[in-house]
Amino acid sequence: MMNEKKADFLGDEPTYKKGGIIMFNKMKLKMKKVMKNQKGMTLIELLAVLVIIAIVALIAVPAIGNIIQNSKDRAILSDASQIISGAKIAITDGACDGGTTAATACNKDNLTKYVELDKSYDSYLVKKDASTGAYSIQFSGFANVKNTTKYTNTAGKTATTDVTASNLAADLAK
Repeated sequence: MMNEKKADFLGDEPTYKKGGIIMFNKMKLKMKKVMKNQKGMTLIELLAVLVIIAIVALIAVPAIGNIIQNSKDRAILSDASQIISGAKIAITDGACDGGTTAATACNKDNLTKYVELDKSYDSYLVKKDASTGAYSIQFSGFANVKNTTKYTNTAGKTATTDVTASNLAADLAK
């Protein structure tokens, strides 16, 4: 029978009178050598990694901010386009003021049945020119468009300029 002894992994190896375990001794010596030569990262290496991460973050954060703002701007333009589409249906149904003027106008109150938006806007007014058939919109949501000034007046507060449906469609296609 073999004389068994508990082995301490990094201490004495088990001894056996017959056959012995030579591989265990070699493996134990290799492990001691590997653990003795193993080094961690130096402070300079760690600082270099942190500087690289900071540079990447400085480049990525503004780019992501622009992407988010562009998507918000496009959502507002899309809402304006949806309002114009609802106004076209409302004008066809006769729900908007036409009277004897050269233009037909639909305001927010006229369009509540025809337009369903995720966001609530203060006001909007869609006009149809009787002579050209062109639609234009005055929309309070244009004041929130940040990446262009063409939808705001000189004060930059509200959208008092009429934006035509064709210009709006061209901006959405960009």
